[in-house]
Amino acid sequence: MPGDSGTELDAKLDDEDYPAYSMGRAAEILGVTPGFLRGLDAAKLFVPQRSAGGHRRYSRYQLRLAHRARDLVDQGTPLEAACRIIILQDQLAEAQRINTQLQQRIDHDPDQDPGRG
Repeated sequence: MPGDSGTELDAKLDDEDYPAYSMGRAAEILGVTPGFLRGLDAAKLFVPQRSAGGHRRYSRYQLRLAHRARDLVDQGTPLEAACRIIILQDQLAEAQRINTQLQQRIDHDPDQDPGRG
């Protein structure tokens, strides 16, 4: 049905993780070389999806990570270290998010405070 394909397209366009960008286009958007993007893959910052033909495909989320890495590298940080910094920053942010959620639960229901009892 025509409406279904439009809805599917809208979902893909809104999906931060949809692999919409080829390596060449991603490199152009970021102002980097394809080799830089391959280096991010090798450093395990992220693993791009592959097209049916085996070509790397990047999502908007991955482009944002690559941009953060490029900024660190531009400041003199080695690529491997930049990738590790980003991974650790994201892990810390996630831990802080979880901590905030748990604290909000405790604040709303003091009986769930593990320190009480």
